[in-house]
Amino acid sequence: MMENTAPITRRTATLMTGVSLLIAGPAGAQAGKPVKLVALGDSLTAGYLLPADAAFPVVLEKALRAKGLKVEIGNAGVSGDTTAGGAQRVDWSVPEGTDGVILELGANDALRGLDPRRAEANLEKIITRLKARNIAVFLAGMLAPRNNGTDYAAAFDGMFPRLADKHGLPLYPFFLDGVLDVPGMTLDDKLHPSRAGVEEIVRRILPMVEAFVAQLPQQR
Repeated sequence: MMENTAPITRRTATLMTGVSLLIAGPAGAQAGKPVKLVALGDSLTAGYLLPADAAFPVVLEKALRAKGLKVEIGNAGVSGDTTAGGAQRVDWSVPEGTDGVILELGANDALRGLDPRRAEANLEKIITRLKARNIAVFLAGMLAPRNNGTDYAAAFDGMFPRLADKHGLPLYPFFLDGVLDVPGMTLDDKLHPSRAGVEEIVRRILPMVEAFVAQLPQQR
């Protein structure tokens, strides 16, 4: 996996304008009941070898609340999970009443060299099932290790923008942007984010998640 340098797409730029909704007037995340999100992912979401308060969903919820948003984020990260595992457990991992899901899966498929076409089909199954339940999806992308070969990397990396374009989803291109291969941002395995790494992920992804949350009351 390597750091993503792709430009912001028009879809992403359009989503970013949703941040203005936070200023223009009250939304469900500011008044009334909390907006309920679930982070559905693998060890990167679960908080592998980190204290519970340092896991991505917890740190992101704290950052959103610091912005004045009434948000609750459930941690549905399972260490070692693949896209196939996520597809099998999506219904019981995402409870009724969930407004939106941050979908972060695929890293283990790439590390194991699993067929990107199967991974893409699994992600599409998850997305389709969530949309059928009227649950909005925020897609977090991943990049394949370059030692898998250029053809594999192109197929794997490309599935996230393809799915986002097909289903009209906001896409954060690379979940480990600013963390992978950066000293101090990962654990000793050079893969999983440290506490500082999680904080950096949240800092970078926060504006897009703000926009996602701001648009949720309009989607439901």
